[in-house]
Amino acid sequence: MSALHAFHKDEHYIIAYDEESKTDKVQIVDEYTGRVMPDRSWERGLHQMIEAKEGVQITGQRKTLAQMTYQRFFKRYLLLSGMTGTAQEIAPELKRVYDLDVLPIPTNKPNQRQYWRPRCWHTENEKWAAVAQQATEIAAQGRAVLVGTRSVEGSETLSQLLTDQGIAHTVLNARQDADEAELIKHAGEAGHITVATNMAGRGTDIKLPQTVKDKGGLHVILTEYHESARIDRQLFGRSARQGDPGTVQALVCLEDDAFVRYAPTAARGVARLTPQNREVPTPLLQWLVKLTQHTAERNNRKIRLDTLKHDQKRREQMGFAGNQG
Repeated sequence: MSALHAFHKDEHYIIAYDEESKTDKVQIVDEYTGRVMPDRSWERGLHQMIEAKEGVQITGQRKTLAQMTYQRFFKRYLLLSGMTGTAQEIAPELKRVYDLDVLPIPTNKPNQRQYWRPRCWHTENEKWAAVAQQATEIAAQGRAVLVGTRSVEGSETLSQLLTDQGIAHTVLNARQDADEAELIKHAGEAGHITVATNMAGRGTDIKLPQTVKDKGGLHVILTEYHESARIDRQLFGRSARQGDPGTVQALVCLEDDAFVRYAPTAARGVARLTPQNREVPTPLLQWLVKLTQHTAERNNRKIRLDTLKHDQKRREQMGFAGNQG
């Protein structure tokens, strides 16, 4: 049942041609980075069930010989530290798990990023039409545009819409990860539209020529809120880097996965309060986003902490073998 209904092609995995085996293979896509994990496979027969569903060659099952949680792995280091632009939201968890404090560091240059009012429609068709229109209009002003999507399917849906309208653009998702550096190299050019999954939302520095900076810099469009606000901020952080100008905006809809999964009742209530073919009022949207992400992050935090507790119990049960860290 999980293989049929819980895991979806071009969202949780893609079908890609493998040069070594000369066959199509099911390859897992990391939801948070948007990248393919070619050497990873689901266990307990799930991977093989998905291969059967997709009609590709079924691979052999792998056996787990040993396992370790990320938390225990990192705690084995005598000195532990890290740097990220989105640690403030999880400061309590970092303190609880690793006994690490979060220290904010001022930006190197004043931040010129401008946040435009988020907008929300009822249906995906309305959303994608609005995204395509705005991306085209901003690019026509001589600026660069980065459109962030949550899945490979979303990036290809928007790409097809832009293609049908004759709008030149570039797609960066798990299918093009080998060409990532070259695609990012041109993403900051004047009039350039890049449609990307989360691959372009982490650690990507899009260089802008002076002509683009003079026009207002890079414009980032978020097309779907994530379970964690940190990932949204990572995407927005591609704009207005190192003192450059830039703008960001969320263009979403009530059919987005996060709303449907974590706040379905609230999303239906917002839909009833908003007439069809009308945008959702900003206060209602902000409330819905806050509720959705709070629920999702609470659930995910509980899963992580439960995993840590179970790992501790296993260590205690295996204590006769000596301390394993």
